[in-house]
Amino acid sequence: MQGSANLNIMIKAAHKAGRSLLKDFREVENLQVSMKGPGDFVSRADMRAEEILKEELRGARPTYGWLAEENGGEDGEDPTRRWIVDPLDGTTNFLHGMPHWAVSVALEHKGQVVAGVIYDPVKNELFFAEKGEGAWLGDNQRLRVSGRRRMIECVFATGLPFGGRSDLPETLQDLARLLPTCAGVRRWGSAALDLAYVAAGRYDGFWERRLNPWDLAAGILIVKEAGGLVEPLNPEGLILDDGEVVCANEPVFEEFSKIVRGR
Repeated sequence: MQGSANLNIMIKAAHKAGRSLLKDFREVENLQVSMKGPGDFVSRADMRAEEILKEELRGARPTYGWLAEENGGEDGEDPTRRWIVDPLDGTTNFLHGMPHWAVSVALEHKGQVVAGVIYDPVKNELFFAEKGEGAWLGDNQRLRVSGRRRMIECVFATGLPFGGRSDLPETLQDLARLLPTCAGVRRWGSAALDLAYVAAGRYDGFWERRLNPWDLAAGILIVKEAGGLVEPLNPEGLILDDGEVVCANEPVFEEFSKIVRGR
């Protein structure tokens, strides 16, 4: 697929940050790691990847705003556009030597995500989408959500609260309602890749609470462009503001969303 200039800038930046992370991943035992909070670690590799992304993205589009995990947000001269970036989604996996993590980059225009890139350097898989142009894996594989129609055949993904977070009871209740109805639930530790896998038809749906905009922005567009339905868990809420999402293919979305919403 021939993408826009902005998309090509995003892909180049994600690849460059991914190469840096992959080099550090191979030496993961030697990484210097600092504590950012209970169960939430930040590494020098993470910070370095964000610096690369900022240099590439803001270097190419210096007037755009910026929102990222490690260094927060900055307004741009152009108030209608901003980059939303997660340099390393799946930090805990990365630091434990588990090969399931990604770089996530999104472009927001007037409050709407219009382009998204999720790059998995270990598997060399690049998921991307532009609004109205479909979703893609690499240059020539069009992404489509799964076609499964029966809940009992479906596999779903979510995140599990860690470190004694207060939403653990709510998530356990979700699982108690969902597990008897489906073929399984996976928790792989990267919301960005969970969303990408829904778009690729590997998962049939995904839900999670207490996420950040940089966890979600690229992935929700990729799922939508792959034909999936994406909504906030609270039907009256906003996904990026609330950090809550439910998505699935169209045939099972209604039943799946009712279950995880407890309705």
